[in-house]
Amino acid sequence: MNITETVRKNCTLPNMLTILRIAVIIPLARYILAEKYVYAGILLGVSAVSDMFDGMAARKLNQVTQLGKILDPIADKLTLIAVVLCINQIYPYVYPFVIVMFLKELIMLTGGAILLKKKIKPPAAQWYGKAATAVFYSSMILLIVLRIVWRVNIYWLPAALFGVSSGFMIFAFMNYASIFLKLLKKNSNKK
Repeated sequence: MNITETVRKNCTLPNMLTILRIAVIIPLARYILAEKYVYAGILLGVSAVSDMFDGMAARKLNQVTQLGKILDPIADKLTLIAVVLCINQIYPYVYPFVIVMFLKELIMLTGGAILLKKKIKPPAAQWYGKAATAVFYSSMILLIVLRIVWRVNIYWLPAALFGVSSGFMIFAFMNYASIFLKLLKKNSNKK
């Protein structure tokens, strides 16, 4: 397959939505850190909506690509890490949750890289991973909206929201770890 065919095959609406999510990460982080929460909230909303629709569009339009399967979780992880690090600057006492989330994402990226290196196709996103991402986006949008609209700064709320998000992420991580181990075992049995 030549480069033109590769580009044409991968230039799909779902992949463009995923690239949009990656493109808004730096402006999103800058807006959060500059306390421009309206713009941060808009970009986070755009990111969440595009995350929700890219997989759905890929399946409905029959535009599932290998590139999309790789880029989608990378976009999720980069967005999550950027937002978590920025929110940690505003609410430094959520640091333990930041560590949990960061380690989970780092381990998942490493696991994906191991699968690719062994030429094992990484699994598609599962409902529990999407649920964890949805809870995370909802929690962060809620924190931003509360600060913008009502100027509410409840001390325990960020920790509670990070705790709930971390719980969902740990649940998703455990399920993905099980899939990872099964894929490794299946691959080693083939040899």
